[in-house]
Amino acid sequence: MPPAITAEGLVKKYGDVVALDGLDLSVPQGTVFGLLGPNGAGKTTSVRILTTLLKPDSGRATVAGFDVVADAHRLRAHIGASGQYAAVDDHLTGAENLEMVGRLYHLGVKRSRQRARELLERFGLAEAADRPVQGYSGGMRRRLDLAGALVADPPVLFLDEPTTGLDPRARAGLWDVISELVADGTTVLLTTQYLEEADRLAKTIAVVDHGRVIALGSADELKDQVGGDRIELTVTSAADLDVVRRTLAPLSVGEMRVDAVALQLTIPVSDGAASLTKALGHLAAERVAVRDAGLRRPTLDEVFLNLTGHQAGELTTTKEPTR
Repeated sequence: MPPAITAEGLVKKYGDVVALDGLDLSVPQGTVFGLLGPNGAGKTTSVRILTTLLKPDSGRATVAGFDVVADAHRLRAHIGASGQYAAVDDHLTGAENLEMVGRLYHLGVKRSRQRARELLERFGLAEAADRPVQGYSGGMRRRLDLAGALVADPPVLFLDEPTTGLDPRARAGLWDVISELVADGTTVLLTTQYLEEADRLAKTIAVVDHGRVIALGSADELKDQVGGDRIELTVTSAADLDVVRRTLAPLSVGEMRVDAVALQLTIPVSDGAASLTKALGHLAAERVAVRDAGLRRPTLDEVFLNLTGHQAGELTTTKEPTR
């Protein structure tokens, strides 16, 4: 199947600020594609171009088979979008908000009302359907906003940091909804600064910095770039640190880190569980008392820091323009 979203050499400038600098993307149908990057990296500008809200200065992009510039009017009927802030009318009820969206999509009064009730039920908002939105919690408003993006049942959905500001429970609930949508065939492009979110939802992740894709792959493939599996050991005596370092050096495939205060060592290894078994066997033979031992993968946080030089959510010196 052709990709649901493509971008080739997208460039967008705001005066002297280069928001996009030759961005390339290819998003398979029926998947979640994660777009990660520090603030100002170009994520929101990318979404605005792909949803026809901005025109690129150069380059080309298609969504659902439509050119985002030449076919912008026809494309809008085939996409849904939810931004960083819930775009709902506080003075209308939840049902009225969704019915209004349906009418804007020319679904007609009857179908708009029917679709609103279907989505309110699906998003757990049926009991609050006839209450003004100004009384909704943050999580409820987010779910209603996402429901609004689905009124026309679009094949492609853009979610620009959809869980910003939500508590962990509300965020997990929204993750479940997104997973259900993709299981039903929807393609989702997700921008996020919550790396756990990308790790859980996205099949493919593009790391963007300074308007370009600097890394692309699955979460596991990206994690492999910063060293793969690591053994973490904590010993009971500082006198054992040198023994452990010397004994396990043959198993290490990179720089071994030693924390003399915490009595902890981190050893990068290539074959995971087998290396951990060997390590514990060697230390038992040396009569080293091990308080704790485990095997772990790098986190996406470590990948992000390694690739961009920023922690997730850290501000860059130039914020991405909001217009």
